[in-house]
Amino acid sequence: MQDHPSNHAAFYALFETSIGLCGLAWNERGVVGFQLPEDDVSKTRSRIARRFPGIVETPPPPHIQGIVADVTALLQGEARDLSTVPLDLEGVADFDRRVYEIARSIPPGRVLTYGEVAARLGINNARAIGQSLGRNPFAVIVPCHRVVAVGGKLGGFSANGGATTKRRLLAIEDARRDESPTLFDLIS
Repeated sequence: MQDHPSNHAAFYALFETSIGLCGLAWNERGVVGFQLPEDDVSKTRSRIARRFPGIVETPPPPHIQGIVADVTALLQGEARDLSTVPLDLEGVADFDRRVYEIARSIPPGRVLTYGEVAARLGINNARAIGQSLGRNPFAVIVPCHRVVAVGGKLGGFSANGGATTKRRLLAIEDARRDESPTLFDLIS
């Protein structure tokens, strides 16, 4: 995953989830990155430090605590809408912003194909969608795991654990392509 951190001071906090220790990075403009678990805490910290040079670990302020609580609940299978989490998109290419906006519109428990995302953008290039999602610094918050290949195939996932992690995230959400209600729909 590529990152384009802004020039604003950035902070991060690590927090335990049902899938392991995750990290959330932010500045005064919003979330600048999300880190899925690495093999151990030192690798998670090292990855964040490489992604965001000069970042400082600190307890999250109240508004970030709310995001952490929502992410943690979502990763436990609870219905949470992360589509309004403020993101600092400084340095994120316009095409990627448009792809991420569509990905953020996919509710928990649902998926779109790379081709469907491309069609919503008015292009015929599913590969470009996959490449954009591979650069997503906001995994889970911009739910790139909800974009899959045709025919029930997962497609790629650039986070630690690759397709195994993507499959696990989709299983937690009981994701499906059909229109029957999911647990998330019934709770809303």
